[in-house]
Amino acid sequence: GVGMGMTAPVSITAFPAEDGSLQQKVKVSLRIPSQFQANPPCPSDESIKIEEKQGMTIYSTQFGGYAKEVDYVNYAAKLKSALGSEAAYRTDFYFCNGYDPPMKPYGRRNEVWFVKE
Repeated sequence: GVGMGMTAPVSITAFPAEDGSLQQKVKVSLRIPSQFQANPPCPSDESIKIEEKQGMTIYSTQFGGYAKEVDYVNYAAKLKSALGSEAAYRTDFYFCNGYDPPMKPYGRRNEVWFVKE
């Protein structure tokens, strides 16, 4: 029953399949605004969970436009190629992040994050 507004980025945890496509399971994460972090309101929907993320080091790439699944998959492949075999990162998931509201037509920011091991 508490309105908190929207935060950025909206982060989707993607789980890649063997062929690089994404499995049909995803996890969407939103940042709880600062004023609610010490005592967040309890979700009324049991499918919504409050999780505390630990600090992490990431490898990231950024791109513009209205991002679709295929864009995230392609940029994840480009990031993987750019990192080569020297970088150690989680391969069982990665984050797809969007920073802009749907009505923003230009200057959009999207990112793919790989979590460093």
